[in-house]
Amino acid sequence: MAQNEDLFKKIIAHAKEYGFIFPSSEIYDGMAAVYDYGQYGVELKNNIKKYWWKSMVQMHENIVGIDSAIFMHPTIWKASGHVDAFNDPLIDNKDSKKRYRADVLIEDHITKIEDKINKEVEKAQKKFGDSFDKEQFITTNQRVLENQAKIDDITKRFAELMNDNDLAGIKLLIEELGIVCPISGSRNWTDVRQFNLMFSTQMGSVSEDTNVVYLRPETAQGIFVNYLNVQKTGRMKIPFGIAQIGKAFRNEIVARQFIFRMREFEQMEMQYFVKPGDELKWFEYWKETRKKWHLSLGIPQEKYRFHDHDKLAHYANAATDIEFEFPFGFKELEGIHSRTDFDLKAHQEFSGKKLQYFDPEINESYVPYVVETSIGLDRTFLAVFSNSFEEETLEDGSIRTVLKLPKVLCPIKAAVLPLVKKDGMPEKAREILSLLRDDFMVQYDEKDAIGKRYRRQDAIGTPFCITIDTQTLEDNTVTVRERDSMKQDRVSIDELTNYINKGIKPLA
Repeated sequence: MAQNEDLFKKIIAHAKEYGFIFPSSEIYDGMAAVYDYGQYGVELKNNIKKYWWKSMVQMHENIVGIDSAIFMHPTIWKASGHVDAFNDPLIDNKDSKKRYRADVLIEDHITKIEDKINKEVEKAQKKFGDSFDKEQFITTNQRVLENQAKIDDITKRFAELMNDNDLAGIKLLIEELGIVCPISGSRNWTDVRQFNLMFSTQMGSVSEDTNVVYLRPETAQGIFVNYLNVQKTGRMKIPFGIAQIGKAFRNEIVARQFIFRMREFEQMEMQYFVKPGDELKWFEYWKETRKKWHLSLGIPQEKYRFHDHDKLAHYANAATDIEFEFPFGFKELEGIHSRTDFDLKAHQEFSGKKLQYFDPEINESYVPYVVETSIGLDRTFLAVFSNSFEEETLEDGSIRTVLKLPKVLCPIKAAVLPLVKKDGMPEKAREILSLLRDDFMVQYDEKDAIGKRYRRQDAIGTPFCITIDTQTLEDNTVTVRERDSMKQDRVSIDELTNYINKGIKPLA
């Protein structure tokens, strides 16, 4: 775990040093759990958005996008259940005066037990080598089975306590598990309390006329309240989807782990409206479809896993998370939920407006069911960024720090580098820059030796470095150096656009 903590610190430092992510308001000592995306960070973030939007909207004829307002009528949040039920269970340690989410403390305890299982597996792998059968080992080894039984028991009990809103029972579970405060090391806990996560503000010109409104804690409700507008104006037929990318806000008391849990974040969501009775079929479809999207980025399959919910939200009849192995363990990256007809029925009731669909195939009207896919944009950024960070020892013993980002997402697709700042090379390099700029984000760099420039581009993940040399002036070819292998090809300038396009094409 210490090794992973060191790696995570390096990743955070790299993100700041190379212009990906800065602490917000840093010159005023910053704000906890609020971050700004720098010049390369915003490009990577935008590329993730484009890649998701293309796969979700452009490639589906029955899914369309919207962009709803952050401020919404306050009754929406009453109808959705957020006013009454959008809470986190919090507990304080009396000695350290630190506040924690009770569920996170229990999750961290489970992670420690998982670490014990992983250590047993690693030991067995070293002992048995190539003949090691991991699946057989974890289903037969006594210590692994005992630890897995502990995890299953804790997970089941905690889910039941959360479902029953048994705060006293949650505190007893924390005490029974011997969970200590990470700061003080003591078990001197307060009672568990619920804390609503919504930010509230006032809307109105004078204080007497103001109404309390909320910064939206999720983007889904903006889709639901526009369901009828989109269905009618787009002449949409069930099944169909509405997608949205947008900011959401949660007053996280225990925000941590860099951009994994923030107070201001972005979601990429799609709500898929289906005929009642078909929802579980579509739930399975979107589980597999979303998993394929993640794998299309070239990140290894073992970095992902499904985690089915033991505790279902009040609106769901099926739910699973796609979890990703961050440096701090497997954590939720995306949620796929079968939300039933809860949302549309609730808004129908509170608004007094019919939110039904007339199905010409069965000659009936009904409130559609909904299957949701909801992915955190910032968490996806962190998953991609942390998975790409590598420190390689080269043949000469030097260390190369490289971001092996999926090429389709890279902030800069190519760097144009004149070998020297004379003999007409900078002028030729500028010509190539102009040629490529219509199609790609490209960068010009003539400062320092060519090796140093390669290292700078490696550190921001640029997949191709194009070097202009004396031969370029003779035959109109350039040297293209590929980031991951560091291999170099001689390419005609006329072929550069095709060469780069082929190189950045994602997996099917």
